[in-house]
Amino acid sequence: MKGKTQEFYDKNPEAKKKKADYDKAFNKKKEQVEKRTELNKANRKAGTYGNGDKKDMAHTKSGLKVKSQSANRGSKSDQPGDKRARGKK
Repeated sequence: MKGKTQEFYDKNPEAKKKKADYDKAFNKKKEQVEKRTELNKANRKAGTYGNGDKKDMAHTKSGLKVKSQSANRGSKSDQPGDKRARGKK
């Protein structure tokens, strides 16, 4: 089952291309490369890199933590002001 966002991009190829171009430019930024490198290094140290355990290292308010991929990817719940972060631990 596809989500609403994927359905939108399937119906709007121009928007999909625009987002892909933006994402490519964003992920090339020095800050993003450094952040990704830091997480990959921490993943290797924790033994979760590439072993299929469905775990990721995540930047949180209190530093790097191990999280499930589903909880970590695309989540903004660790950012200040995000309503989804309230009442969750």
